[in-house]
Amino acid sequence: MSSSAFKPEQARLPPALPLSSPPLTKFKIGICQLAVTPDKERNIQHAREAIEEAAQKGAQLVFLPEIWNSPYSNDGFPVYAEDIDAGHDASPSTAMLSEVSSRLKITVVGGSIPERCGDKLYNTCCVFGTDGKLKAKHRKIHLFDIDIPGKITFMESKTLTAGETPTIVDTDVGRIGVGICYDIRFQELAMIYASRGAHLLCYPGAFNMTTGPLHWELLQRARAVDNQLYVATCSPARDTGAGYVAWGHSTLVGPFGEVLATTEHDEDIIIAEIDYSILEQRRANLPLAMQRRGDLYQLVDIRRVSAH
Repeated sequence: MSSSAFKPEQARLPPALPLSSPPLTKFKIGICQLAVTPDKERNIQHAREAIEEAAQKGAQLVFLPEIWNSPYSNDGFPVYAEDIDAGHDASPSTAMLSEVSSRLKITVVGGSIPERCGDKLYNTCCVFGTDGKLKAKHRKIHLFDIDIPGKITFMESKTLTAGETPTIVDTDVGRIGVGICYDIRFQELAMIYASRGAHLLCYPGAFNMTTGPLHWELLQRARAVDNQLYVATCSPARDTGAGYVAWGHSTLVGPFGEVLATTEHDEDIIIAEIDYSILEQRRANLPLAMQRRGDLYQLVDIRRVSAH
């Protein structure tokens, strides 16, 4: 097929969805940068208290870190893993998220926990609605296999299986695309979420002391400015005595790539305002979607193409 057969407005096949009208324009997000210990019950109770505090401060969306119920280690994942689909006693972490989201009438992007499904383990993020029901479950698509000699080596694929599905979910606080940590490095995933009409991308993540200073903020701002939407990240607090030391610096970035709120590496709860009316304004000021050259290049969203 010749390039002349494409029209610029078809830069993504199928064409990008228009930005949907969110159920509200302004709301507060609470980003809970939590200290994680080897005591799972303590981690769950601590997360519950942080969610309650964020809600008390007005947050309608509360966001937790990557692997908040367990130490971040290949040894720990199988020990702390839960059967999320079975729920209740088989998954005390998500049972707590369900209970607290229902009781407080808030949306919770529950960071991530190790999930056991049959003989497989996943790094999984659960999103709960204001009714306490599980609205979406994102299994980390890109596994963190990295080897920087003399700095850090970590191979998630030793214990974890990669997820197969991009996750976008409509909530009471807008349409949210979910990625976990290493997923943020792959701009195609963020572009697919944007093409499906996302208002906000949430990436629970635990970047390390090598890549954190260099890439953590850079990647968040890049995903936000490229796609003209909000990007929120939530890291565990730093524990220099842990086997894996997290960078911290949980952040909210606006659709112009501006850092709206952030913190250092200690435990903290960030409360920040998201204003979706700015999305249309930024897209009108800088009409990237209209200026894409669909005759020269395009992003193919495999799932949406297959559905047609």
